[in-house]
Amino acid sequence: RLFVERSTEAKQKTIPIEIGQLLPKVSEFHSASLRLIQIGCTKTPTGLELNYSFADGYKFHNYRITFADTSTSIPSISNIYWSAFLYENEIHDLYGVNFTGLNINYQGNFYRSNTKHAFNPKETK
Repeated sequence: RLFVERSTEAKQKTIPIEIGQLLPKVSEFHSASLRLIQIGCTKTPTGLELNYSFADGYKFHNYRITFADTSTSIPSISNIYWSAFLYENEIHDLYGVNFTGLNINYQGNFYRSNTKHAFNPKETK
């Protein structure tokens, strides 16, 4: 049986960052051998937010970027964490968020869907 001790010090925090801080922060995590856990996107009343989660053992580190609409380009982290292209293509197809510098770009064809940008239909272009 695996027993994991839970500590009150292990609470997760989500830290808001600016778009320009993303690549330097992610590079630091990669250099420290943290694992990319997920990239998620959510609509908010004022626009969109991207949440990036990384793990160091059982400790999670979370960064959040908020922006008004899909006219904002987000730099891809796929040149740092290669597998990020999966998350980024998914977010592009479902929300219309544009990522620059993707290592593999499906050009909006990662998912087959009857509704373009199904989770953010007003952003259909």
